[in-house]
Amino acid sequence: MTSENRSTPASPIFPGRTLEELEARGAAWTAREIAQQPDVWRQVAALALQERAGIARLLSPLLADPSRRVVLTGAGTSSFIGACLAPALAAQLERRVDAVATTDLVAGPRAHLQRSVPTLLVSFARSGNSPESVAAIDLAERALDWPSHLVITCNADGALARRASTLRDAFLIVLPDATNDRGFAMTSSFSSMLLVAALAFGVLAQDAVPRLARACEGAASRVHALAQQLAARRFERVVFLGSNALRGLAAEAALKMLELTDGRTVAMSESVLGFRHGPKTIINDRTLVVVLPSNDAYARAYDRDLLAELRRDARAGAIVGVGADLGGAEGLEHEGMDGASDLEIALLNAVFVQVLALRQSLELGLTPDTPNAAGVVNRVVQGVAIHHWPGDSADVPRR
Repeated sequence: MTSENRSTPASPIFPGRTLEELEARGAAWTAREIAQQPDVWRQVAALALQERAGIARLLSPLLADPSRRVVLTGAGTSSFIGACLAPALAAQLERRVDAVATTDLVAGPRAHLQRSVPTLLVSFARSGNSPESVAAIDLAERALDWPSHLVITCNADGALARRASTLRDAFLIVLPDATNDRGFAMTSSFSSMLLVAALAFGVLAQDAVPRLARACEGAASRVHALAQQLAARRFERVVFLGSNALRGLAAEAALKMLELTDGRTVAMSESVLGFRHGPKTIINDRTLVVVLPSNDAYARAYDRDLLAELRRDARAGAIVGVGADLGGAEGLEHEGMDGASDLEIALLNAVFVQVLALRQSLELGLTPDTPNAAGVVNRVVQGVAIHHWPGDSADVPRR
């Protein structure tokens, strides 16, 4: 340890680095926004309680109709909120719940929206200024006979929030400003929007949030220690595997790794059972495999089978598990979360995969707050032109 490090305490938001070092490395915003999540989750829970009456006015009559379909939508990271939430929501509501990215919905409205099916569109967006966010709502209003909307965003001034205020059958939830991440990658915005939606639909109970926040705070040192140990090995490829809600998180984890390493670390995701069907060929000795075991005993049996198989194969550079019950496998085990749902585990795992991507970015000498120096990707997507949709006409105009 240098004399400078002895005299300057490490930042509480990022063990091993001072705030000055994080600012010099262009990582301070991302590090803050990852570390603040337990506190922000408590704020989000209070907001959900405060907005409970308004949420109920929208959702109660809609969910009383068993024919009502629910579509969870967003772009990029926001689309993976729906992928995490859909399995639990479908099981609870016992009806059709689909996670459809706005980028898919805008490109093919009729493939994803059926006019005669009453549909609740749940829109997630950090800034709400991505062109597809508003376009998805506009298309739903045109394509559906009975559209309704729950809009969840981190930016009260965004285009999505403004559009929501004009809708006939809609409710808008604006999260605390701290969730509107200033860093390039979505971190606290992702977990906070997932949390408030789970609370709004009753998939998570209010009393689950203090337990989650304490578990996240208690695991912080172990999260950083494992993430740094792995990042120091500078793996060229990282694979994230999970099932059900954790399949959605695996997809978000792979995107986070790609974003924060500016694509220098190849990252992919797959379901646990799907991995054997071809994608397993990605593994070599420069590959890190992260398995996210389910907290459901049935699904976890498949996770453990794959972990054992990967160890027998002895081809990967490293294999770790991250979850509440690793069955003796190496990795990060969330203490005291044995009875938690996979959605709760997904929230805790989100923090680990964010820290891992951040530390990998720093190991590669990048600036995580703005990792893409070339400017070809941006915090709010640019370059998207929304084209006229001719509706139900069979004649699509050609240019």
